[in-house]
Amino acid sequence: MKLKNLLLLLFLATLWGPSFLFIKIAVVEISPITLAALRIGLAALLLNIWLLFKGYEFNKSWKFWKHVAIAGFFAHAVPFALINWGEQYIDSSIASILNGLTPLATVLIANFAIADERMTVERIVGTTLGFIGLLVLVSPELVSGVDASVLGIVAVAVAAISYGVALVYSRMHLMKEKPLYAPSSQLLVTSIYLIPFALAVEGPVVWSALSWESIGSLIILGTLGTALAFVIYYRILASASASYLSLVTYLMPIYGVALGVIFLDEILAVEAIIGAALILSGIMIANKTISIPLGRKAIKVT
Repeated sequence: MKLKNLLLLLFLATLWGPSFLFIKIAVVEISPITLAALRIGLAALLLNIWLLFKGYEFNKSWKFWKHVAIAGFFAHAVPFALINWGEQYIDSSIASILNGLTPLATVLIANFAIADERMTVERIVGTTLGFIGLLVLVSPELVSGVDASVLGIVAVAVAAISYGVALVYSRMHLMKEKPLYAPSSQLLVTSIYLIPFALAVEGPVVWSALSWESIGSLIILGTLGTALAFVIYYRILASASASYLSLVTYLMPIYGVALGVIFLDEILAVEAIIGAALILSGIMIANKTISIPLGRKAIKVT
């Protein structure tokens, strides 16, 4: 199960890793909240059509819909809109570091909210090691100079914390639902309230004015980066802790580096190799795929 979770986490990072690139492309022509609403709406449409095709009936429990509405607000509406907006004003390297606050926030929130997710030595060491690896990974960009604004930094930081809240809330209230129910319902409810909000705030999209690059980026974000990604997300959450799942944010910048090497002929820096090694080691320690001789007792923080 530990190996399966690790492989699923790597697959999820593969789906989410290029997202910052496609957001950067799409947000040039599509307003931030509108981009979030369209991305979520497309994913909701695909997953719910699939459920209807398979003969599934909608859950009629009011409690279930309340939980998916709250989880969707923190997992989709808030972070998608804030990251889209923030990436207009900060470089991707800064966004990667700020997104790395998600595991740290999740470990802390889960410690108070979930009885079986108390802080352990493995979780603390693994999370910290992963964050250090993230800093090493993006250090060349930081040294060469970055573009960032205070509001952009705050926006992406709040988005990362919102992801942490969503992970813990979903682990508490939605992990026992049928495999596709939680992500499809969550995306559906979020699109129902986010699309009208986007129209009211930013107005309708002028599709004829959009380039194929923006439209293509939107489609990729909606299908792979949201619909398929959140199916994998809930599959991991069914058997792993929220703290462990949050570590996917440390893997995502590795794919950014890999895409640069493959498609942009960038040189693979030694910092990238060291950073990736630290991140993977931290994730394996947090998942207990590899062990450290520091004890296994939970550390209760009150």
